[in-house]
Amino acid sequence: MPAWPFTRQRELLETIPGVGRRTVEVMIAEIGTDAGRFPTAGNLASWAGTTPGNYMSAGISTSHRAGPGSRWLGAALGLAAISAGGSQNTYLGAGYRRLLPRLGNGGAIVAFQHDILVTAWHMLSRNEPYRDLGADHHERLDPERTRRNALAQLQRLGYRVSLTPAA
Repeated sequence: MPAWPFTRQRELLETIPGVGRRTVEVMIAEIGTDAGRFPTAGNLASWAGTTPGNYMSAGISTSHRAGPGSRWLGAALGLAAISAGGSQNTYLGAGYRRLLPRLGNGGAIVAFQHDILVTAWHMLSRNEPYRDLGADHHERLDPERTRRNALAQLQRLGYRVSLTPAA
């Protein structure tokens, strides 16, 4: 049996948390291995139907539903997004848990379908494996915001808190 011609691309994409062999095979079948077909990651996400809509009429936003796209790719990415969202100690898992209260389960899944596609585009265009930023990426990015949010949450629970810097 001959070797699969896209072994390198398959191995690259399988490094994304939640993305398995079948998902990669669907991704390669639907979008191909040449990231240059799409000028930007946003073009790929738009083609796949994972970007939120922006429908306005008379200044009123009426819908944010994602547009049409490949239903096979959408199904495969949906399963990958659910799997990545359940992963522990990963950037994607932490991001899913951050979006879940605000967007709900369906919205968070579509957001992560988009994130996985954008990540795949960058990986294929640079020929690099996935580099996880870590579950604490957002806390490290803005520690002051993390402190304020934790303090506000404790105050909402009825605690009076005074902070003193550690020595």
